[in-house]
Amino acid sequence: MINNDILRSIRYMLDLSDNKVAEIIGLPDPSFAVEKDDVRAFLLKEDEPGYRPCNDKLLAHFLDGLILYRRGRDESVPLRPVEKRVSNNVVLKKLRVAFELKDVDMHQVFVDAGLPVSKPELSALFRQPGHKNYRPCGDQLLRNFLKGLTLRVRGA
Repeated sequence: MINNDILRSIRYMLDLSDNKVAEIIGLPDPSFAVEKDDVRAFLLKEDEPGYRPCNDKLLAHFLDGLILYRRGRDESVPLRPVEKRVSNNVVLKKLRVAFELKDVDMHQVFVDAGLPVSKPELSALFRQPGHKNYRPCGDQLLRNFLKGLTLRVRGA
């Protein structure tokens, strides 16, 4: 999925302002800050003037910041380094952590989106890429997860 679409979807899901998105991006590392105008450019559609593509580093900062925003910072645990490459599986993992979703919750989110996922399919999405049962998360699966999570957060 395009990083801008993920950012746009999460912003809509949580009804965040441009300032709040910029603040969340800076939470994991205050030296990595973006302005409100930058956020506005990331949220535009590809064919709109002023559109800027959201790179993996920025999306990783936003997802890590989202975890800190929703769950708070644990000072006893050092922050993990930001991923260089953000795959759909990484997005799924970080959203799972940010929203404190258990397996049952994950299954329900997919059911709510109209795409039920079996227990083995779900666990395969969270395995390490080298594992024999690892399964890459496709764009359609992530899109449906975001749709189901939006229904869960915002209500029907």
